[in-house]
Amino acid sequence: MSCILNLDTSTDVCSVAVSEDGTCIYHQEDHSGPNHAVKLGVYVDEALSFADSHAIPVDAVAVSCGPGSYTGLRIGVSMAKGICYGRDIPLIAVPTLELLCVPLLLGHQEIEDNALLCPMIDARRMEVYAALYDRALRPVRETQADIVDENTYKEWLDERPVYFFGNGADKCKDVLTHPNAHLIEGVEPQAKWMYPLAEKRVALEQYEDVAYFVPFYLKDFVAKMPKKLI
Repeated sequence: MSCILNLDTSTDVCSVAVSEDGTCIYHQEDHSGPNHAVKLGVYVDEALSFADSHAIPVDAVAVSCGPGSYTGLRIGVSMAKGICYGRDIPLIAVPTLELLCVPLLLGHQEIEDNALLCPMIDARRMEVYAALYDRALRPVRETQADIVDENTYKEWLDERPVYFFGNGADKCKDVLTHPNAHLIEGVEPQAKWMYPLAEKRVALEQYEDVAYFVPFYLKDFVAKMPKKLI
């Protein structure tokens, strides 16, 4: 197994974690943000000092790759690339919407076996960036920009329970009134939940090109939206 430095700056939360052998062994997070430019460097330095002081070589850096805040993602990815170059270790990209699902799957939420997970990142007005996954994190619908109304997810809600969460879901609770729609509050992407997704990519040797990797910015999805929706 690997020791991985995990970074997430995709939303207002800034978080850093160190994972080893399928366990998070160190983490720090700040919820008062966005303070990424101030907090991230300090947290990374302390995390690397923790690993070095315990003689644990860091084998890779995993970073949340969006969708998310342009500034936050740029800061996180820049930091991750710098560490990868400095230590000559590989870079792992973890989709933010997948990351949002992990605390639900590892936690104590009573989610039906046939349920779908719909993580949402807030955009503007009633717009969100969302995807649909089953409980094995297999994509049922890929990430796209949605304008949420009572019919946006109806085809899936008519078939089975769908759990909505993330900062995009918080503003949709008055709209998602279908009896199969379940809103889970307080779910945020955090580096301490990144290790299952990062380790899976290590096992598959699914690394990014450090020189050319760029994250998925929210603006990229806006540019692809039909003009009538913008």
